[in-house]
Parts: sequence; structure tokens; C-alpha cells
Amino acid sequence: MTSADRAARVQPGTGLRCAVLGDPIAHSLSPVLHRAGYDALGLGFAYDAVQVPAGGLASFVGSLGEEWRGLSVTAPLKREALDFATLVTDRAELAGGANTLVRTEDGWSADNTDLPGAVAAIRERYDGPVASATILGAGATAASVGLALAELGAHTIRLLARDPSRARETAAALARHPGLEVDVVALDGAAMVGEVVVSTVPADAQSDQLLAAASQAAVVFEVVYDPWPTPLAAAAMERGQALVSGLDLLVHQAVLQFAMFTGHNGPLGAMRSAGLRALADR
Repeated sequence: MTSADRAARVQPGTGLRCAVLGDPIAHSLSPVLHRAGYDALGLGFAYDAVQVPAGGLASFVGSLGEEWRGLSVTAPLKREALDFATLVTDRAELAGGANTLVRTEDGWSADNTDLPGAVAAIRERYDGPVASATILGAGATAASVGLALAELGAHTIRLLARDPSRARETAAALARHPGLEVDVVALDGAAMVGEVVVSTVPADAQSDQLLAAASQAAVVFEVVYDPWPTPLAAAAMERGQALVSGLDLLVHQAVLQFAMFTGHNGPLGAMRSAGLRALADR
């Protein structure tokens, strides 16, 4: 299927158009969140999910008409979005990937709303100090959340990776933040440090040993939102730890995208409520 064919399959709306791109993409809650925002504010935007495989972003975006205003970008396209854009923000460059493309007069601008979205999500649930933290996993999301933790004051971050040799790119992205020290160790059996433990690994990788090791953290940040709760999230709730969910992150980063795409502040409450209803129906 050509990029033009994929564009034609997106149902047109009554006004300007936006979408989330990725592969796979059917599971994405982004259409639910953004459409709820449009409904709340009475905007005539359309927002859809479009499957775009790795290597296909430039061709697809290049085929879009002028009615397309903004694109949310998820795996495996975040690096491609960074390379494709005419303009790249400092935070997207720092994170090594973009989750947002916005049409400008000169082309497409790439940004990363995961980073400020993670800052907002953490601060919504926890107002204490962040001097150090542990992140389970070492992919693109780990890089964005790690940089958010550095913005909140963390000077040391430990990456626990199932394959430490594959964590170099994320560790390098974090190390670009001035004054941030990063160490990478194997996921199995490693000690956790800091006030915040972030999990970017699947639920089936969350062993009893990992759950026990996370028990001393003030905050558990579980970026997975489906299935919910994960073993780590359930343990955090039982222990009374502050819990930041993947939906918290998704909503906060979507609110920022919404403003970039439409010029209106995203209605956080309406978008979160829509996400919660959608998850309950799954």
C-alpha cells in the first residue's frame, strides 16, 4: 500500500485534520483523547490513527494536503520524525526522538511533548524532591522520562536494561543533560536507587524480585496503561506509594500536542475522562 493509499483511508472530518502515526497503531488512545478535546471545545477538527511502518514516515507525511495540521508520532517512527522535520526543538534533539510534528509555513516542526508531559504527570502526583531515580528499560520512552527527571532535579539515573549493550543510545541521550550521571546495569538482580522508580518494561517482565526492589521508592511511574494495573502498579497501590500511570503521561503530553495543533489549551479533565472510559471498555 502506498503512502497516498494510506492517507485516503483516513476518514475526512469537517475541518482541519490531525492523526497519530505508528505501527502497530490500533491500540492507541490518542484519537479518543484528542477527539474528546475537540468535542469539549466545539472544534471541527478530525483526528485518526494511521498505520505507518518503519521507513514510511517521510513518504506518508509528504503526501498530505494543507488541511493536515499536526501529527502525533509513536513507535517505531520517533527517530524518523526527527530526521524528517525542517525545524527541531532543543528538547526533541536532546531526547533523540520526536513524538510531535506540527505544520509550519516552512514545513514540519518536530517536538517532544513526552518530556514536559512526564514532568507534569509526576508533579501532579508528587511534590517532593527528586535527587536520583531508577528506570527499568532503556528505550525512547526511558530517554524522555529520564530527561524529565533531570528537569525535576535528578543528578543520578540508573538504567536497568534487559540487554545493557542495547542501552547505549538512551544512556547517551541522558548524558547530554548537563550534570546528569547515568549508569547502566542488567535488569536482573540490580539494586534500585532514588525517590522515583520508572518502569518502561512489559508487565510480564516485572518479577517479584523487581517489585520488592521498588518498594523503597517514594514514587512509582508505570508508563504502561493497558493492561492495568501491572504487577508493579498493583504493588505500589497496595504499599501506598505515589503512583503515576501511563495514562497520566499520555494525557499530559496529549494536552500539549492539542495546543500546538489547534491553538487552544487542551481540556485536561475531558481528555482524561475519555481515556479512562475507553480503558474501562477494553
